[in-house]
Amino acid sequence: MAGSFPQAGGHPSATTATTTLNYAYQAKPAYIPADVEAKLKDVITQAKDSGQLYSTDWENMPLPQALIKEQRNMGLRPHTGIVSPSVAVPALYPLNSSSASSSKKRKSTDTLVDENRSSPTPHGGLLTSLDEPLAKSSKFQKQQEKRLRRFEGGYKYLRLTAPPVASKVRPEDILRQTLDLLKKKWRKESNYSYICDQFKSMRQDLTVQRIKNEFTVSVYEIHARIALEKGDLGEFNQCQTQLRWLYQLGLKGNPTEFKAYRILYFIHTANLTGLVEAIADLTPAEKKEVPIKHALDVRSALVLGNYHKFFQLYLDTPNMGAYLMDMFVVRERLAALCNICRSYKPDVKLRFITEELGFESDADAAQFIVDNHGQHLLEERDDSIVFLSGKAGALFEGSKAAAFKRVDIKGQI
Repeated sequence: MAGSFPQAGGHPSATTATTTLNYAYQAKPAYIPADVEAKLKDVITQAKDSGQLYSTDWENMPLPQALIKEQRNMGLRPHTGIVSPSVAVPALYPLNSSSASSSKKRKSTDTLVDENRSSPTPHGGLLTSLDEPLAKSSKFQKQQEKRLRRFEGGYKYLRLTAPPVASKVRPEDILRQTLDLLKKKWRKESNYSYICDQFKSMRQDLTVQRIKNEFTVSVYEIHARIALEKGDLGEFNQCQTQLRWLYQLGLKGNPTEFKAYRILYFIHTANLTGLVEAIADLTPAEKKEVPIKHALDVRSALVLGNYHKFFQLYLDTPNMGAYLMDMFVVRERLAALCNICRSYKPDVKLRFITEELGFESDADAAQFIVDNHGQHLLEERDDSIVFLSGKAGALFEGSKAAAFKRVDIKGQI
């Protein structure tokens, strides 16, 4: 018949719902048919959208005429877009705890129709409203939740493939709190994978907001030191490259420390062009600073082939430069050992190798020789262990060539 609501899907519950609501439409002709039909459509649409079309007890549902009357008694005008702040407007179909939990697991950012929107009315029942104000309230709540998430500390790093969403970018004051939290977490747990991810996320938030200040410098310096400690040259290189640009802006930080690291990094990667540029950028005053002077002395010792001086510098490295020197000290030990094999024959005491190549003990020196397949070159004498240098030349020349051929420029974990 004209004005009756169409059948929904063929499910028994849906059929009951349609029959009940059609009966309600015909039973109360005193109400304007257009209002009743609109209310019926809203009821079915709300049930369908909330996934409760087949689970709702339609036989005990209030008739739409009662809903309209109740709404009028409360002084609400349908579709006005205004919600009275003194009236709790509950959901038509309160979700049970299991379905609410399931929805949250699917998408935590979604605004759910939950128990906070279902409360007793002054008349002792549940006031049912399907008007537009609920949708607008939900939209506002969703936007508010997104804004609040900006003030959370930890964020997983995701590479940007589109313009950043403003609601997911943390402001500077929250980033400062996050940095304090990460420093404590690093001292306590030393979980590099997590810390690195968090620092990359912080750097991304700073970049998209174009924040360039002393706090930005601090973030990059701390991340660079942590990456250096863990041997992650990829992240270290990204940080020190950005720091070079930030220092050029005149921002305060530790430029002397990181310019020294930059020189040692280029020595390790055998990047002659980068090394020349790094040295050319130095002022006469900077060249006298202890960390930079040390790095320049390391370069000079290697250029001159003065392995004795090089290993003295290695044992007395300022700041965290030793972590960088550890990355190329093995190949320099092999080169020095080749020179010793050519110069000292037929043998030398193991203690001499320990002192010249900067080992902490004779055991470490012996282990180095064994690791390079030279165990047969160690011989025990009456009062000491000797290294048969006269027979070791060919073996260590091969190891030296292989070591200088492999330079891991990227070095990312």
